[in-house]
Amino acid sequence: MTARPDLFARPDSPAAEAAAHFGAASRTVLQKSTVPSATQRLVLLRASQINGDGYAVDVWSKNAAAAGESPTRIQLVAAWGASTVFTDAERAALHLTEQGTRIADESGGVGDEAWAAAAEHYDEDQLSELVMLIALMNATNRMSVILRKPGGDYEAGGLG
Repeated sequence: MTARPDLFARPDSPAAEAAAHFGAASRTVLQKSTVPSATQRLVLLRASQINGDGYAVDVWSKNAAAAGESPTRIQLVAAWGASTVFTDAERAALHLTEQGTRIADESGGVGDEAWAAAAEHYDEDQLSELVMLIALMNATNRMSVILRKPGGDYEAGGLG
């Protein structure tokens, strides 16, 4: 797979400027959110898996491992609904992520059941932060997939 152009190759370009703002928005949510960091990493990893973004799967699985996440939990994110290693709050966030990422496959987008389950564990601000995290990751995944950014070479701690 041949990677396509780097959005930051021409720093003065509109694409580079927009990508920098996009990155800043993502960092704001990641750094200021009161959603637990472990949950954030699970959400980012799951959206990236669904979207087939090898680079982001590499990033978020390695960052989760570096933060102390168990190999079992990292491996089971792809099958979170059929595993017992996640808390009810994490499962609710992963369900919201699943429906928010597979939006074209869901009739009406995120269902009331998924939203209500998330609302049992997260306050209004945290729900808003989860929505932003899911939306930003989905857009980031799409950029990465379009540009064919490969996974495998990421060093943990470089992002997020």
